Amino acid sequence: MQMVRTTSPEQTRALGERLGAAAFPGTVIALVGDLGVGKTLLAQGVGHGLGVPGLVTSPTFVLMRVHDGGRLPLVHADIYRLCDEDEAEHAGLPEALASGAVALVEWADLLPGLLPDDHLRVELRWLTGCPDQRELRLIATGPTHAPLEALIHAPS
Repeated sequence: MQMVRTTSPEQTRALGERLGAAAFPGTVIALVGDLGVGKTLLAQGVGHGLGVPGLVTSPTFVLMRVHDGGRLPLVHADIYRLCDEDEAEHAGLPEALASGAVALVEWADLLPGLLPDDHLRVELRWLTGCPDQRELRLIATGPTHAPLEALIHAPS
């Protein structure tokens, strides 16, 4: 596990860019944190790091968006509104996660059984009393994603 504090939205986005630039086919990033803490901001950085054209926005009301045109396709899912893994399966999420695209799953802690055993968990939380300051923890759950942990301290 690696941890870092960011003091601006730009720093949070820059970390996402490093993750996107280092992502490989089949990368799965599980985003965990309260509403408004910066999950989509980090996702925007990942999209930029992959070279995805256009803005990556939250797929809250559509469940999943696929962004093509970058170095690798990006699947961005928001599972906040799903009730269970059956609903996720019906929506095609397991196939999307296994497609070889880079996958970002917001609210991943709500349906942990949906994720592959080997993924990168990114936990975001606000620092109390510090506007715009976040603590991010990167936790690789297996050997394939372990090299991504070190990106948290790479120069911007």
